[in-house]
Amino acid sequence: GELLLRGGVALAKRLGIQPLLIGLTVVACATSMPELMVTLTAGFEGVPDVGVGNIIGSNIANILLILGVTAMIYPIVAPGGLVRRDGMVMLGASVLFALLAWIGPMTWYQGAIFLTGLVGYLWWSYNLECHKTVPDPGAETTEAMQQAPESGWIAALLVAGGVIGLFVGSELLIDGSIFVAYSFGVSDAVIGLTLVAVGTSLPELAASMVAAFRRHPDIAIGNVFGSNIFNLLGIFGVLAVVHDFEISQEILRVDLWIMLAVTLLLLFLLAGKLRLGRGLGLVFLALYTGFILLQIDSFKAALL
Repeated sequence: GELLLRGGVALAKRLGIQPLLIGLTVVACATSMPELMVTLTAGFEGVPDVGVGNIIGSNIANILLILGVTAMIYPIVAPGGLVRRDGMVMLGASVLFALLAWIGPMTWYQGAIFLTGLVGYLWWSYNLECHKTVPDPGAETTEAMQQAPESGWIAALLVAGGVIGLFVGSELLIDGSIFVAYSFGVSDAVIGLTLVAVGTSLPELAASMVAAFRRHPDIAIGNVFGSNIFNLLGIFGVLAVVHDFEISQEILRVDLWIMLAVTLLLLFLLAGKLRLGRGLGLVFLALYTGFILLQIDSFKAALL
């Protein structure tokens, strides 16, 4: 993922693309690529519940685990514009995902709706930022552009290496997860919600921790909002387009509601202009621990 990010940013710079657009597209897509590759691999290998569990589990982990850890390191205060724009898009995408999940099987046209929504969101964000006096591409994008190589050949090799590495890593992660699930008699959904979701969220966790130590918690909150939106509109959209599937009752009964609840909790706290300090960070981590323990109960039930 890191190779793909640096190579993609370097190629975008050589093509003369504006830094703001690089941040909204290349950087955002590259950081969500592990989730996309793992989810697609799960769909093609006939275990879509691993992919769906990965999407929902990653969104829960992004809010409770990543923001919890970040807040423990340095307090988070979200800009009002971020909550009003990206927060509402994240909530809208979450609610739409829940409604379509309850209606019935996911098909290509539902995936097309989500992908269209992603394109619309990116275009809207780009136009809003362009109307500012000095459009800010974001600290994460600025850092990625500074670290990108100057050579076009090196950039192309990094992109190719990143894509190959992600493909091989996704195959290994899915095959290993399926083996664990079958060995312990655990459902694909539980594996997706825990092992796979945490595994694909590690890049975001590492980036957010570094940002917190550098006193840039705004990067962490922006990273979480962007990742959750891409997970729902982009990754789920692609999965539905390439593979029709039904979401398991196990996910519909519990985990989908947990994702909606933690999304609403985060937006409620940020809309009230509350600072996410160590106290709330500890609460978030305790809630995530409870979520994992709930999944462990599913492990025990399966073993019995």
